[in-house]
Amino acid sequence: MLFKHNKHLPVVTAGADVLKQVAKPVDKITQEVRAFVQEMLRSMRDFEGIGLAAPQVGSSLRLVVIEIPREELHNRGKNATSGEKLLLPQMPIAMVNPRIVERSQNLAEREEGCLSVPSIYAPVVRPAEVTVEFTSLDGKLIKAHCGGLLARCIQHELDHLDGLLFTDRLSPAAAETVASELNALIDSGAKNGFTRVRK
Repeated sequence: MLFKHNKHLPVVTAGADVLKQVAKPVDKITQEVRAFVQEMLRSMRDFEGIGLAAPQVGSSLRLVVIEIPREELHNRGKNATSGEKLLLPQMPIAMVNPRIVERSQNLAEREEGCLSVPSIYAPVVRPAEVTVEFTSLDGKLIKAHCGGLLARCIQHELDHLDGLLFTDRLSPAAAETVASELNALIDSGAKNGFTRVRK
């Protein structure tokens, strides 16, 4: 069975094998997949996140959920991209088999954290805008050009589908500043099965 049906899915932490794997495509959007998405959303909200990838709850599938506050569209104002105008009003959203098909040359740096790397934050440089393609839960193929926090969240979550954490994207100097905390997290995780329980 691909999915674990619990009311609150545990979030796995850095060091877990599933976070290092390239996730497999979702073959078909079934009722089971839709139910799993709802469980992912509950877990993401439990831990006060704005995005969660299936590998973070132990399922190596190309599936993510995102819930950025809708007021982000207002905050972006005239800088909002067509993808932000399309997706932000629909939050929360699920992306099935998402892929980034275009990245801007312009880069932006912003501090990131991760539910799988709790209490560790560091600046990450990423493309300022990306174009993402994904299938919605109702089977529609969507292509959206996104900027701002949405673009960053998409890149962060899709990294999880390729076995990458945000800490893998850090500059050598930034990586050095969090190295001891990250090693302590991995050591601690090894003692409890690399899982976070709900607070």
